[in-house]
Amino acid sequence: MTTNQSSAIEVFHRLHESGCFVLPNPWDRGTARYLAHVGFKALATTSAGFAFARGLPDSVTAMEVDEVLDHVRDICESTSLPVNADFQNGYADEPEHVAANVTRCIECGVAGLSIEDATGTPESPLYEDPLAVERVKAARQAIDNSKLPVVLTARCEAFLVGHPSAHRVAMDRLLAFADAGADCLYAPGVRKLDEIQAIVQAVAPKPVNVLVGSPGLTVAQLADIGVRRVSVGSALSRAAWGAFMRSAQEINDAGTFNAFADAGGFADLNQVFAQFVGK
Repeated sequence: MTTNQSSAIEVFHRLHESGCFVLPNPWDRGTARYLAHVGFKALATTSAGFAFARGLPDSVTAMEVDEVLDHVRDICESTSLPVNADFQNGYADEPEHVAANVTRCIECGVAGLSIEDATGTPESPLYEDPLAVERVKAARQAIDNSKLPVVLTARCEAFLVGHPSAHRVAMDRLLAFADAGADCLYAPGVRKLDEIQAIVQAVAPKPVNVLVGSPGLTVAQLADIGVRRVSVGSALSRAAWGAFMRSAQEINDAGTFNAFADAGGFADLNQVFAQFVGK
């Protein structure tokens, strides 16, 4: 543990106590530092954003856990802000292996981490109920054993995997995950305000994270129904990819460079990053 990690954990817990805050998702040192420059209070990694930057799909089988941990450490070392690790399924199936990897993730300097119940396999996309709960319990125990009270977020992926009864499954699982020791609950993919509010009320007083990856919902709307934390997942990286893709296509197809009109200013970026030389 470093002094910075201990302080970041304290700040992260306080952010979850009241109000509503946005937890944006950088995918490298530059984006992490720029988000801190903008004024956000905490950050979270994005498995998809990191995978796309490596030319890989967002899959737990696409990268080894060591590569993911190196990335998490790099983001933590790039900023003094609290960092939550998008740790997917813990890069393991069995609870004891989840616990071991959670311990390693904590050692990277995180202030929090999330564990999800998606297996990564289309044949059986969600872990069975008992195993899903035991995996959260194992993560909780690993955190308690570390003596570093990082924020444990438990995710139910029912909406993202297209479960036909996604809302019911998410409600049941998030309640079980709360009982298993999760500090924050998260069902990415839920977009209807009434369904979000039902989740918030069901797991109260524990905080809820909501994913916003496309236009529609606002921070004010989510705050009004009691959402504590809003993350954007891969959306910032996909916004950057969108600009890149459109620019590249225009150059290749038309031989013009009009898309560069919306490019970030060279001098502006240089000025922001100049302070980090030698760090």
